[in-house]
Amino acid sequence: MSTNKSIAVPEYHSELVELTLDLLSVDTSNPPGDTREIVDLIEAWLEPLDVETERFAVDPAKPNLLATVPGESDRTLLFNGHLDTIPFDADEWSHDPLGERAGDRIYGRGATDMKGAVAAMLVALRAYAESGTTPPVTLLFAFVSDEEVGGDAGLPALLDAGYLDADACVIGEPTCEEGRHSVTVADRGSIWLTLEASGDAAHGSRPALGENAVDRLYRAVETMRERFGTRELHVASEMAPIVEESVEYYAPTMGEATARDLFRHPSINLGVLEGGEAINTVPQAARAEVDVRLTAGVDTSDVLADVRDCVADCEGITIADVSWSVGTAEPIDSPLVEAVAATAADVTDERVYRRSATGGGDAKRLRNEGIPTVEFALGTDTVHAVNEYTTVDALVGNAAVYARLPSVWTDACSDA
Repeated sequence: MSTNKSIAVPEYHSELVELTLDLLSVDTSNPPGDTREIVDLIEAWLEPLDVETERFAVDPAKPNLLATVPGESDRTLLFNGHLDTIPFDADEWSHDPLGERAGDRIYGRGATDMKGAVAAMLVALRAYAESGTTPPVTLLFAFVSDEEVGGDAGLPALLDAGYLDADACVIGEPTCEEGRHSVTVADRGSIWLTLEASGDAAHGSRPALGENAVDRLYRAVETMRERFGTRELHVASEMAPIVEESVEYYAPTMGEATARDLFRHPSINLGVLEGGEAINTVPQAARAEVDVRLTAGVDTSDVLADVRDCVADCEGITIADVSWSVGTAEPIDSPLVEAVAATAADVTDERVYRRSATGGGDAKRLRNEGIPTVEFALGTDTVHAVNEYTTVDALVGNAAVYARLPSVWTDACSDA
């Protein structure tokens, strides 16, 4: 059996940088999130290779691209990367947001989140195709649209159409912070609440004659914080090692106590507060949107039931809308986690933490579809920032990890 240890990506160094800059040159800001041009670019780049590709779109302006490299077994390893980015204001940037190299840095919107990782996946794919090496498992690459806004035209559309039949997945989201490397093996559950408050209008000079809806709403949010913000969560025992590595990972930037509280208690954020029509009136109505996050392994429905009871105790407050999700996790010693962490540690010669994300995204959707999934990409902690950048070393490191991973994962599955 040929293994991907014979796959050499350093020889693609210049091509990797050039491809990253080419991907950055296409504006895929979402909204509107038009990915037609960048999919055309990738298809043209893959055309000389003996690689099966397929375009799939439910929204003509937001196509997704699939590429397949057949392997020696019936297992399939999926590499997933999104092509859209958040918008940018070019006037705020000191480098070209559509791609610029300065020394070891590659600047541009999406450089680290995640066009750099997409370029690394494509170079790993090309290394297989051009070397004639058959991977030990089939490699499926899904380059998707609509991720940055949580839209349905990207990964959800592919899943609904049955295109992503895989045994494991690696998403190229950046998983580094302040020079520390990690593989993300879990996400947190969420409860998104829209609260509405009713009051009695009055003149601002006589507030005692009215009932301020904004005040009522804020008191309700404070009541939620008092009841739930300090409540210790019942976290499943299998999450304990993930929580410990997560605390170690986040402690340098937020402090150990804050990092531990992030997973020990719910986090409650008042994201939107609206109400009132004029400074000299007592508001009759108000609206708030509240984001509650819970460690994976916590029963979200039980917490939501308690939240509803809490809101019912707050006079003049109703829940107008609610959506929720359950946190998901991969076992910290699963073949996929072990393979990605070990390969990344070997490439970087540094520790790779196995930690939970503080939010949740496509990994959650894939895990809920029964596909073991982790996130990994070397990069920088400039995600969504002005002058976002990645480095040449990160690009080369990612390509090396993605190229070696099929063999390491195959061996890990055999040993499990």
